[in-house]
Amino acid sequence: MKLRKLEELLQQLDGFEKPKVLLEQYATSPHVAACMLHTAEESFGDLDGKVVADLGMGCGTLAIGAALQGARVCYGFEIDQEAINIAKQNLEETEIAVEIIRGDVEAGLGSRWEKSVDTVLMNPPFGTKKNKGADMTFLQEGLRLATRAVYSLHKTSTRQHVLSKAKQWGVEAKVVAELRYDLPATYRFHKKQSVDIEVDFFRFSFNDNN
Repeated sequence: MKLRKLEELLQQLDGFEKPKVLLEQYATSPHVAACMLHTAEESFGDLDGKVVADLGMGCGTLAIGAALQGARVCYGFEIDQEAINIAKQNLEETEIAVEIIRGDVEAGLGSRWEKSVDTVLMNPPFGTKKNKGADMTFLQEGLRLATRAVYSLHKTSTRQHVLSKAKQWGVEAKVVAELRYDLPATYRFHKKQSVDIEVDFFRFSFNDNN
């Protein structure tokens, strides 16, 4: 599917109604999500025909996008029931199948899911404020589930830390794109209408599967 068409379809999805600051609920914009999905498939062939998981799926943008890119099976893991309800509504309206599992990624998803999917997609919490380290916890869990690759967004300012952790864990890490995440004013403490955050789009793979 062409990038523009994919973005147009993702624009039709509903986002958070009352985002929760403690969960760092920022919707993945259709543009950023489409870039992630298009790159994962067109450059690496990591979606079509594959088993894909979206960790912290929120309203389902990445999981639905993976299905649109031909994923054979899609799982979406999410802790927040309100987000799950919106994701279910999006799935119903798009007539796309994603199996939603309510679970806490940071606490671990259990041995049942170890090495159970080909590819993991995620836009994890950036690990700021009260969620320090959440980004790395999500990444570690994604690497535990995947057999092929993990795609994830991280603040560009944390690049060296992310690369250092990947090396420590014995996985290949590559910044496949540098993106600007247009973050609209979402919470009361936001003073500006929107803020551009520089983010790295990473692909993590295993040494025997690059």
